[in-house]
Amino acid sequence: MLIRIVRMTFQEDKVQAFLENFDANKRKIRSFPGCHHLELWQDKNFKNIFMTYSYWESEEALNQYRDSELFKSVWSYTKTLFADKPTAFSAKKIEELP
Repeated sequence: MLIRIVRMTFQEDKVQAFLENFDANKRKIRSFPGCHHLELWQDKNFKNIFMTYSYWESEEALNQYRDSELFKSVWSYTKTLFADKPTAFSAKKIEELP
């Protein structure tokens, strides 16, 4: 399982546009083959900073999504709303305590 976190800073007047686009596409992203989990987080102190947190079956599954028309359409629009360059990283869970 691959955990993917993407941190995005939006222009303050574009936050609503981002949220509407995310809402329109979240079910398609979540149901993409290989995606097992999807969350949207908002920074507690900076209301224009959001993070997506997702689980992917494998790096190959994530790359298939990144090569898809769905990703290309969502990301090409999302990029127009940024105030700063996004950061993304992949990780694997080592341990979880109940």
